Amino acid sequence: MKLSLGLIIYRSDSPIALEASKFCEEVLKAKNIKSNRIESDFHKDEIEKYLCNSDLQPDIGIVLGGDGTFLKCANALADYNIPLLSINIGGNLGFLTQEKNFLFDKSFIEILETEEYIMDFRNRLNCNVCISGANPDKNIIKSYDALNDFYFKSVEEDISPTNQIQIEIDNEKVNEYKGDGLIISTSTGSTAYSMAAGGPIVHPNVDAMIINPICPMSLASRPIVIPNTSKVIIKPVKKSKGAIKLWRDGSKCMTIKEDYYCEIKKGKSPCKIIRFKKSTNYYNTLTKKLDWKGDLSLKNQKN
Repeated sequence: MKLSLGLIIYRSDSPIALEASKFCEEVLKAKNIKSNRIESDFHKDEIEKYLCNSDLQPDIGIVLGGDGTFLKCANALADYNIPLLSINIGGNLGFLTQEKNFLFDKSFIEILETEEYIMDFRNRLNCNVCISGANPDKNIIKSYDALNDFYFKSVEEDISPTNQIQIEIDNEKVNEYKGDGLIISTSTGSTAYSMAAGGPIVHPNVDAMIINPICPMSLASRPIVIPNTSKVIIKPVKKSKGAIKLWRDGSKCMTIKEDYYCEIKKGKSPCKIIRFKKSTNYYNTLTKKLDWKGDLSLKNQKN
């Protein structure tokens, strides 16, 4: 990979990430690669402001933080087609980040230059929030992209009200879920909130979409895996008490009113993630994160 300009984004509330960003800047400078450092204060839209006002687009985005920081960066950079390298700084091993040793032993820059990496193209989801009965050309109120998931939960926080959500898949009404909410996840997001809610683990290379109810009141409401070419329509059931709120990748989006509906489908462009060939592979990460036993024969050999 030929690099002339890098964008370094570091977790804003982490002194460790700040120091790591300065170190990264020095490593790039030693290779005559220009860079800009931005903290991940997403409420200020610093990333969007920088890219809108910059004459040159970065060749790479280097994200220093955990999976949460990376997800927010991926969403902020969704329209710019910039490859992202995420290095885990100050957190636990993540599914979307590379080990911090690649940064601090300076090997990451050689890996990029010699292209000892794999470019993962991870599918996103797009959600258009629409108003019912409006002109089809003007009915979209807001549009969002997500790398992991969209989910719907009740607005009220002081009590735990149930909500009722109707779902259609490819113009066919499938079910009405009554419970704490509903998750629509990518394969990448299957190891996030969806897994915590009892959903299946789906390898990120599988082109799928997971629909997973959150604490459903009926045992018949089960997770379902569908092709990611499907179009999913989510509607709040009018007899349901209270409004529901749309979230994406752990961040609040907006309240879905009674006359709104959400159209969720595969995003227009994938997220380009740089994964080093020498890094921990997907199954090893699963084994470590979920405390699986792994290959017992190898452990017996060490004893």
